[in-house]
Amino acid sequence: MPRHAAVTGWGHYAPEKVLTNRDLEGMLDTSDEWIRTRTGICERRIAAHDETTSTMCAIAAQRALDKAHMAAIDLDLIICATTTPDTLMPATACLVQDSIGAANAGAFDLNTACTGFVYGLVMASQFIQSGAYDRVLVVGGETLSRFLNWQDRTTCILFGDGAGAVVLEATEDESGLLSFVLGSQGSGGPLLTIAGGGAAKPASPETVAAGDHYLYMRGNEIFKFAVRSMVQAAGEALTKAGLTQEDVRVVVPHQANVRILRATQEALGLPWESVFVNVDRYGNTSAASVGIALSECADLGMLRPGDNLLFIAFGGGLTWASAVMRWADVDAIVAAREESPNVI
Repeated sequence: MPRHAAVTGWGHYAPEKVLTNRDLEGMLDTSDEWIRTRTGICERRIAAHDETTSTMCAIAAQRALDKAHMAAIDLDLIICATTTPDTLMPATACLVQDSIGAANAGAFDLNTACTGFVYGLVMASQFIQSGAYDRVLVVGGETLSRFLNWQDRTTCILFGDGAGAVVLEATEDESGLLSFVLGSQGSGGPLLTIAGGGAAKPASPETVAAGDHYLYMRGNEIFKFAVRSMVQAAGEALTKAGLTQEDVRVVVPHQANVRILRATQEALGLPWESVFVNVDRYGNTSAASVGIALSECADLGMLRPGDNLLFIAFGGGLTWASAVMRWADVDAIVAAREESPNVI
C-alpha cells in the first residue's frame, strides 16, 4: 500500500505582549488608519525578554504533539523553519529537540524565510513517503522584533513574533500532499535581507553602526514578485494535483499583508471566503505564518476529512512555494495508532 504523510497534530504559540497600531502612533510618524489601509494589520505580538525562537517553537511543538496524542520520544525527525535562530550554531531545531524531550529524533533548521513552513511540509512528506521515517515534526518560528529598526515605519509595522507546528505521520489513508512547487530567484536576494551577522558581514562596531543587522525590504518590488510568484506556483500545483480552483476548500497563504492576499485571490479566481486570514492579529510572522494559520484553521473546525487545502507563500531568497494537501481523517488515524502502536 502507498504511504501517505498526514497531519495529525497542530499547535501554535504567540507571545502575550500585543503591540497595536495605536501603540505605534506614539513611536512613529504613522497612524492606525495608514497601517490598516496599506496592510490590513491591526496588531502584532512581541516576544518577551526571556522568549526566543526556540522557546516559542517548543511550546507550539508540544501543543501539536498533544493534539496528535503522541509523545516526543516517538518522533523520528524535527525540521525547524526560521530566519531568526537563537544562535548560528547549534540549530534551533536541536534546542527544540532537547526542550521537548525528543531523544530519538534527528533535527535540522532550514531557512527560506517566509516560505520555510511550506518547504518543511514538503521535506517531511518526502521523508515519510519514502519510508525513511514515520513521524516528523515541522515547526516554524520567528523572533523578528529583534531584527527590526523601530524608527523605520516601512518595515517595523509589518512584522510580529510567534511559532506554528504540525506533526506528520505515515498512514495508508489517502491524504497528505498531493503536489507541490518550490522555486527561487537568488538575484532578488538584496530586495529582502538581513545583511549583517553572517560570514559576509560578521558583527562589528561598523556593521552595527550601519544598521546591517536590521531587516531591509524594498516593498514595491516585493509586492509585485509576491503576487506573480504565488499565482503561478498555485496554478502549477493545482494542475499537478489534477484539481481546479473549484476543488479547493481552504487556502492557507503566507500572511504578508491583505493587499497581497487580495491580489493573489483575485488573480486565481478564488472566492475570498476560502482564504484564511489572520494577518490583522499577528502581522507577518515569516516562517511561522503558514503554521499559525493552519493551526488556527484546524482549531476552528474549518477542516474536514477529504478537504483540499492550498498553501501558497513567498519570501526572502527570493523564494516561493505552493502545495496542495488533502486533509486526513485525523481521529481515525490517531485511534488506529493507539490501538496498534507498533503498526505503520
